Amino acid sequence: MTQEPRTDAFVAFEHVQKSYDGVTLVVKDLNLSIGKGEFLTMLGPSGSGKTTCLMMLAGFETATHGEIKLDGVNINQVPPHKRGIGMVFQNYALFPHMTVAENLAFPLEVRGMGKADREAKIRRALDMVQMGAFANRRPAQLSGGQQQRIALARALVFDPKLVLMDEPLGALDKQLREHMQFEIKHLHENLGITVVYVTHDQGEALTMSDRVAVFNDGRIQQLAPPADLYERPENSFVAQFIGENNKLLGTIEELSGDKALVRLPSGELIDATAVNIKEKGQRTLVSIRPERVEFKPEMMPPGAHTLEAEVVEVIYMGDILRAVLKVAGSDDFVMKMRNTLGQTRLSPGQKIKVGWHPLDARALDP
Repeated sequence: MTQEPRTDAFVAFEHVQKSYDGVTLVVKDLNLSIGKGEFLTMLGPSGSGKTTCLMMLAGFETATHGEIKLDGVNINQVPPHKRGIGMVFQNYALFPHMTVAENLAFPLEVRGMGKADREAKIRRALDMVQMGAFANRRPAQLSGGQQQRIALARALVFDPKLVLMDEPLGALDKQLREHMQFEIKHLHENLGITVVYVTHDQGEALTMSDRVAVFNDGRIQQLAPPADLYERPENSFVAQFIGENNKLLGTIEELSGDKALVRLPSGELIDATAVNIKEKGQRTLVSIRPERVEFKPEMMPPGAHTLEAEVVEVIYMGDILRAVLKVAGSDDFVMKMRNTLGQTRLSPGQKIKVGWHPLDARALDP
C-alpha cells in the first residue's frame, strides 16, 4: 500500500526497505507520513515488520534502502542518542541499582542539564504519571504497573520531540493494561506529543490511536483511523485481523460499481459491498461482523437478507452472549447478542433465521 505524503509530516519513511541477509526483505518499500502530535500505532502479527520499523526510527537498526526523516531532516546517519526521541520498552529497561529519581535523572545528565533543572523536570514527570511519592524507591520495590509508569516518565522527562513505545503494556494483566491504555491516551492528549506505538493487540490499537497502520509481510495493508479500519476493511487480511469477523466464501454472480451479488456454496444469493473485487465469476470472501447479525424479526434492518441457521452452542460472556451457528455451509458463523433483560434464550439444535443489512457485508479477496 502507498500513501500520499502529508504536508504536515513530522516523521516520514520514504521508500524504506530492510533486509538482514541481503536477500529477504523484512520491510518492503515503506512509505509512511506521521503528523506532528499524532498518535500512530503500528499493528500486526509477529514478523510483520512493525517492530523493525520502530527500531529503524529509533536508530537501533539501519535502513537497507530509503530515507527516514524527522521534522524534515534525514536521520539515517544520526546516532540514537542524538535523535531527541523518548523510548518505552515492554520490559521497562529501568536500571535496578538506581532509585526512581536517579533513573529519570539519567537522560537529563547525559544531556548536560544542571541539578536544579533536573530536579524540577523529574518532579514534573513523576507528577504526570501520578508517581510523585515513589522517587526514592528502587524498581524492585514497585509493581509492574508502577514500573511501567516510571518507564513512561523517563521517556517524557527530557521533553522529547517524539516518543516510541514498543509493546509497553504486554507484560501487564488485562485490567491494568486497559487502565494504562487510557492513561497513555490522556497523557498524549494533554501533552500533544507525537507517539509511534507498536502492538499486536487490536483492541489496544483501536482504543488509543488517531490512525493505525496494519502491517503484514513487510507492508502496510491499510492505514486509517480506528473506526474506518473496523467498519471498512480494505482486504480480507485486515478484516480477519481487526476484531472478530464472519467469513462466507462465495462467487460473484453480478457486479455493478461497488454492489455485488454473491452466490454462496449452499445456493443462496446475498448482496454485498464490492471492495477489492474486479470481475464477475471471481471467488470472494464475504465479511460480516458478528454484532451486526440479528435473529429477531423485529430487529432486522430494512432490506436485510435472511438465511436459515442452526444453533451449535451459546456461550455466556457476561455483557454479551456469543452464539455459534451453522449458516450457508459455514459451521462457525458467530452472532453476538447483548445480555439484556428478557433476551431470547437460544439452545443447541434450534433452527432460526439470521439476517443483516447488505451494507454490513463486504465482498473481499478470498
